[in-house]
Amino acid sequence: MAEQIRVGVIGTGFVARHFTFELARRPRYRLGRVLTRRPVDHCPEFPRPDALTNSIDALIEASDVVFECSGDALYAARTVGRVLDAGRPVVTLNSEFHVTVGSHFVGRGLLSEAEGDQPGCLAALHEDAVAMGFTPLVYGNMKAFLNRNPSPDDMRYWAERQNYSLEMVTSFTDGTKVQIEQCLVANGLGAGIAREELIGLETGDLKRAAQELGAAAERLGHPISEYILDRGLQHGVFVVARHDERQATALRNLKMGDGPYLLIKDYCLVHLEVFKTLERLVERRRPLLNNGSEPRIGVASIAKRALEPGHLIERGCGSFDLRGICVHIADRPGHLPICLANQVRIRRRVEPGQVLTMDDVELPDSEALRIWRGIEARALGSRVRARAS
Repeated sequence: MAEQIRVGVIGTGFVARHFTFELARRPRYRLGRVLTRRPVDHCPEFPRPDALTNSIDALIEASDVVFECSGDALYAARTVGRVLDAGRPVVTLNSEFHVTVGSHFVGRGLLSEAEGDQPGCLAALHEDAVAMGFTPLVYGNMKAFLNRNPSPDDMRYWAERQNYSLEMVTSFTDGTKVQIEQCLVANGLGAGIAREELIGLETGDLKRAAQELGAAAERLGHPISEYILDRGLQHGVFVVARHDERQATALRNLKMGDGPYLLIKDYCLVHLEVFKTLERLVERRRPLLNNGSEPRIGVASIAKRALEPGHLIERGCGSFDLRGICVHIADRPGHLPICLANQVRIRRRVEPGQVLTMDDVELPDSEALRIWRGIEARALGSRVRARAS
């Protein structure tokens, strides 16, 4: 048997645990080290406590490729660069990282979001569509439920029932997660958005929704990143696309209708599909998806309730204070990215529904903040240059 590939892991949560279970079944791979911020003897639920470490150097030394799944943009900003600079490919399930600071690392080494979550699944479906000659109009996420301001009691109930963190369940429920995911899709696949916070069609008819969103993209003159909302939806993604008119009869005979055409992937298996992208980077093929070096879309913080001066927000993403919405970076200069809104203190009263700016908060210095300021400056500079030309 060929020499095994050592896989390092950053994170010890739901995804890391279940990925580790599956990794043990794969003869080609073996677990290297697992980087955690917690004391290594405080992770009783992790299946391989012997692999845990607090040292990024130990992680790098024991890894041929690294899987980052902490879900924390600020933490990943400190670790991913170190791993890439050591020559190790990095596979992520961390769209929060990509939309906040990921563009800074594009081209620095092999870095890719993985298939499994919706952005990676959409990137893979995009590849399939283009390989078949389709021209995508819409990159769509299927969401079954949305409550923009859920109660703490409801979220605690669902967190316990689903064995997720409270922040994770809340970000799923209030729409922050889908906004982050579709931001990554827009930047990574060269699409745009139809409007701030996306359209988010509520529909029980996927085919009709595909026609409406396809028409919106054609009016705008560019593909769009979007989602639809329906309790009966499958857990998956879809692409709405056009094809050469000479294929119309053949596609009609193949039960595809008259176009624009709807291509569906009706499952996203998170940690299990990661192995497809892992294989891709081990073989040194091009990344599946990243945020691009010059992103145009960001995810801003919007207040769920009135916030008074002095109020401390420990973690914005998945909180009961803020949620995230997709915006054009150039249209919202100085906005507070939702994944930077950790340990921030409110400076002046914020009204419900208000998009927060950096001036509204006291924000601790961090590597992620410094990186974001550079990304924003380039995005705003590109807008100025485009207007000048």
